[in-house]
This record gives sequence, C-alpha cells and structure tokens, in this order.
Amino acid sequence: MKTYLNLVLLLLSINIIAQDDAKAKFQKNKYEMAVSYYKKADFKNALDLYSVASKIRPENDLGKESIKKVDTLKTILRKDIIDKALGIWKLKGDKPVWSVNSENDSKNALVLEFIEINNTQILFYEQDKKTLVKKLLKTENLVFYNKDESDSLFSAIILSDGTIWNCTLDENSEVLHVINIAKQTEKGVEKVETNNLERFYTKG
Repeated sequence: MKTYLNLVLLLLSINIIAQDDAKAKFQKNKYEMAVSYYKKADFKNALDLYSVASKIRPENDLGKESIKKVDTLKTILRKDIIDKALGIWKLKGDKPVWSVNSENDSKNALVLEFIEINNTQILFYEQDKKTLVKKLLKTENLVFYNKDESDSLFSAIILSDGTIWNCTLDENSEVLHVINIAKQTEKGVEKVETNNLERFYTKG
C-alpha cells in the first residue's frame, strides 16, 4: 500500500513539473515574441503579448518585466491616440460613416452634434443648423479605464456616469469609433455583451 501511494505521489509530482515546464516555455515564447514586436515599434501587438506573458506567471522575473512593459506601452499608445484625436469631431450616427443610412440620418438631423477633445477633457456640443447657435451640453474629464494593470486594453475611457467606451481611430485618423463595452456600478464592472451603443465621428 505504501509503495502504491509513493508511486501515485511520484506520478503527480512528475505531472506538476511537466505542467510547470510547459507554462515556463509558453511564457518565454510570448515574452520573446513581445520583445520582437517591441523592437519593430509594433506596440499594439507587443502590448498584447506582454499582457499574456504577465498573466502566466506574474510572480517570476519575466512576469514582472512584462507588467512593466504593459504599463509603459499603455502610456505610449494612449499618448498617441490622444495626439491623433485632438480637435473637433462631428457625430455621424450609430452606423459606419460609409453607410447610406448614416449619411441620411446626418442630413435629416435638426442639430449638429459634435465633440471637442483636448488633452484633459471631452466637450460635448450641439449646434442648430438654421441659427448656427452652439450650445455646450456637458464636459467630461478624459480618464482612461485601467482596472487591471496587466490588461492590454489601452484605449477605453470611463465617463462620469460609469459607462466605459472603447475608442478606435481608422488608419488615417479621420474616423473615430466609440463603443460602450461596460459600466462601472456599485457592484463592480458589468460588461455589455449585446446591443452595444456605438457612435461614429468624423474629423473636422
């Protein structure tokens, strides 16, 4: 009986060691791929891979170094998206700007809605198309959502009502797409899985 138990323990130990070894190899692979992308200045892919590497074994050297890189890359990418987003953005609707319905909705609207983005705030306006009177609707502080330090999500902002919006720019930085992905409540963060609210803006 004792021999049997020793054999079981030995097999379990071998299995655990094998799993740990596989995890170590997987983490090293992701880390090295991240370094490669980082050297090529492909910061988005590097961020994704550093994020994965940091979560496999956050307590070891590669995990700790990956967390530092995640923080650094988020800062770089956030500055980049803010620099490109500075200025006036006209609301085109909740459909892609190339959509026929989006163009019709925009033309038929009685007021023009737009936002102004600076380094610290987002200002929401509307302008009467006939009188051209401009009205400031509200002002929001520009706050990036950053609940999990190892998360690769870098372009989500959180508004004063708790809604969390992921923001992306097209390759020419002429179309801003925002989508509601979650909401911060007293119970925690509730993800929006279906029927997400979307907004499309064009520069200018």
